[in-house]
Order: sequence, then C-alpha cells, then structure tokens
Amino acid sequence: MPLGAKKSKAKQTADPLVGAMGGSGTLISVYPEELTFLFELEKPRYCNLKVVNNSEHHVAFKVKTTSPRKYFVRPNASIVQPWDSCTITITLQAQKDYPPDMQCKDKFLIQSTKVAASTDMDEIPPDTFNKEADKVIEEMKLKVVYTLPSCGGSDDSSVSSLGSRSFKAASDDLMMLKNASLEEIQTIQRLKEERDNMLQQNQQMQRELDVLRRRRSRKGDAGFSLTFAAFAGLIGLMVGLLMSLIFSSAPADA
Repeated sequence: MPLGAKKSKAKQTADPLVGAMGGSGTLISVYPEELTFLFELEKPRYCNLKVVNNSEHHVAFKVKTTSPRKYFVRPNASIVQPWDSCTITITLQAQKDYPPDMQCKDKFLIQSTKVAASTDMDEIPPDTFNKEADKVIEEMKLKVVYTLPSCGGSDDSSVSSLGSRSFKAASDDLMMLKNASLEEIQTIQRLKEERDNMLQQNQQMQRELDVLRRRRSRKGDAGFSLTFAAFAGLIGLMVGLLMSLIFSSAPADA
C-alpha cells in the first residue's frame, strides 16, 4: 500500500497542471470537456470554452496552460456572476510543423474560487488564486486534441471536388490521414501544393491564349476595314469621274 501511494504521489508531481479532468465542479462547469482544434499548417485555429457559474456566489477564474507561447487566451482571467456564464476564446497560433503522430500533450488548467461581489473584473488581486488554509481553490484540467481537415483542403476547387465524391470515400480519406505517419502527411501536403501550382499554370496559359485570340481578331477586323475603305474610295473616285464626264459633255451637246 505505501508503494502504491508513492507511485501515485510521483505521478501527480510530474504533471505540471494538477486538477480534476474537465466537466463540472462545485463552483463552475466547463464545456466542452476537451479542447479540439482543426489543425492546419501556417493557420491559426480557434476553440471556444464556456465557463458556467453553478453557485450563488461571484466566482473568479484563471486559465493556465503548459504551452503559454503556443496559445492565446482571452480572457485568461475574469469573474462570473451567480448563475451566469462566460465564453473564453483560445487561439492556437499558426504552426510550422505537424506534431509527432498528431498527438498533442498540451493541457489547460482552470482555477476558480469565490470572490466578493465588489471585486473589479478587470483588476483581480494577484493573490486571488493563492492556495491558503481558509480559501477553496477548485482546479479543472482540460486536454487538447488535434484533428485533421478533410484531404480536399480549404480552396474552392478542392471543396467542390470533395463534395462530388461519396460520403464514404471522404470518410475513408480522412481515416487514412489520421492513421498516416508524419512523413506521409508531409508528402500529401507537398503533392497538393504541386497540383495547385499546375492548376495555376494551366489557368495562366489559358488566359494568355485568350489574349492572343483577341489580338488576332482585332488585326483581322482592322485589315478588313482598311480594304473596305480602299474599295469604297475607288468606287467613289470612279463615280466622281463618271459624273464629271457627264456634266462636262452636256454643254458641248447644247
């Protein structure tokens, strides 16, 4: 029994954020019970967290994380009035690399405690969450989960392509990505970029061909107009000469 107690204690001290897993406590409830981010390279991602006050007291809360440089939390501390709620927006900063096996070890800790109704929401005393003998601090721990987007990506052409396929095929592709290694995911990403580049080059060539067709059409129209003007001028000259001959011969006959 003492050995088991030692193991439990060693495991607890090894965790940088100690507390009960997310859900409901005496003072607050947190929804959802884990933070889920749709992971994409070079793009920030967001997740909303709702904190509900389950008591008749004013409750202050504070959000901590094991990776403070990786996440942006607003508000990271506030006061919730009795039976009221507050929404927290957590932003995952844009990442340059995929995590190993898409597994995230980051954790969040939400501390909560009763405060006086006169406490200023914007100026919570720094010792509010200090663990003292006469103060109850509830702690709730949340896990972070990364999910992958569908292989179609976010561009319009890819979304249309994904929509034209069957639901089962899309689900199979998503499952394949989830089970893929980091190297396979990077290969898929590279192939997608090469495909997009080829599509862009094809569109550029199409635009250049359209420009050449329009230029050729304009040249053809200009040549036709010049020929028609010369022909009309020649006929006008001939008609003028004929008229002059007619009018010049009329007095002579008289």
